[in-house]
Amino acid sequence: MLANIMKRIATPELRRWTYNISGFNQYGLMRDDLLTETNPDVVEALRRIPDNVRDERNFRLIRAMQLDAAKKVLPKEQWTKYEEDVLYLSPVVAEVVKEREEKELWNLE
Repeated sequence: MLANIMKRIATPELRRWTYNISGFNQYGLMRDDLLTETNPDVVEALRRIPDNVRDERNFRLIRAMQLDAAKKVLPKEQWTKYEEDVLYLSPVVAEVVKEREEKELWNLE
């Protein structure tokens, strides 16, 4: 939701700046890598994505944890760039939420 608000009010330069200042890209992470598996909707979305995409996500998360434990970041040329960051999970999560809300609506009637 915050991302949608930022898209509406922020200039591309401001979005790029906030992306870079957040710091997760220094570990090679993408925005959707930050979605936590404590949310059942995210868990279901992860179940639905292809295995290779899930494996790539797991690699990025493990590498980020190792870097953080070593108090290091990737070399700058390996940082995730704003232009290269792909929302691979958010659309699936939105679909899962929509389906869940529809099921809840049908169960109320």
